[in-house]
Amino acid sequence: MKRNYEDPAYKKFRNEVLKRDNFTCQMCNNSNRRTWKAVHHIIKWSSSASLRYDPDNGITLCHQCHKSVTGKESHYVSYFNEKVKISKNKKGKK
Repeated sequence: MKRNYEDPAYKKFRNEVLKRDNFTCQMCNNSNRRTWKAVHHIIKWSSSASLRYDPDNGITLCHQCHKSVTGKESHYVSYFNEKVKISKNKKGKK
């Protein structure tokens, strides 16, 4: 299935991840709102249909960090899952 960036379910997923992560790159902590941010799927879109719109499978990355993990996603799964857990805990305490 090809990704449709205009799909309301995808837009909702993207917005939930960006808000949870406070629009901040979870690798380099770039929080400049003018910097383009990617919502990266921790488990690849093509690998798991059941996780495509699960905010726990998404993480906010700036363009540079997203570029640096592309093609090496499997190396970052544990790191990203821990970052999501931390980000969710911070949100829950506010």
